[in-house]
Amino acid sequence: MAAVAQCVRAALRPRYPLLNFSLRTSPRLLCVATQQKNTGQNLEEDQSQSQNEQKVEPSSAEKILTEEKAKLEEQLKEVTDKYKRALADAENVRQRSQKLVEEAKLYGIQSFCKDLLEVADILEKATESVPKEEIKDENPHLKSLYEGLVMTELQIQKVFKKHGLLRLNPVGAKFDPYEHEALFHAPMEGKEPGTIALVSKIGYKLHGRTLRPALVGVVKDA
Repeated sequence: MAAVAQCVRAALRPRYPLLNFSLRTSPRLLCVATQQKNTGQNLEEDQSQSQNEQKVEPSSAEKILTEEKAKLEEQLKEVTDKYKRALADAENVRQRSQKLVEEAKLYGIQSFCKDLLEVADILEKATESVPKEEIKDENPHLKSLYEGLVMTELQIQKVFKKHGLLRLNPVGAKFDPYEHEALFHAPMEGKEPGTIALVSKIGYKLHGRTLRPALVGVVKDA
């Protein structure tokens, strides 16, 4: 019986004393493991919060950069618009200046031409006043004088034409208030109303611009 009891006690004795020791000390290990786990969770939460903060900060920086970009784009647009306006104004000034220069070249002799028109009028009247029947070989002095007046008149008209000064002799043409000045209106048979029946004084145009309107008589309805 004693032998049997000894065998039972031996069987009940733990074969793995280290396992028995670890089981006796497991509550402490569990506590440490729990603390380590909590610490790991806290670290993960801190890291996650730090990452979130890092994500938030770039978002705010991007917002600031976007606003700055919009401001710069607006400033660039304004500067570009002002630059284009300045270019357009400069081009307009250049074109106006060029036009003024060209007009000065064309019409700078306008007052001088007006004075010469009086000379042309006198020459025309002088040639018209000479009786045609008196221009004979028997009267060489008058004939030479008349021919000289005619040649002078032709030459001055050539000079006028060379510089863009043209005669206006609008007999039979429609009355144009920009080129003609009506001295009178009178009914005339066989003439269309509104046309010019008589030219009292020749007009002139300088490069298409009326320098002196022709003095005319206009036909009106009977």
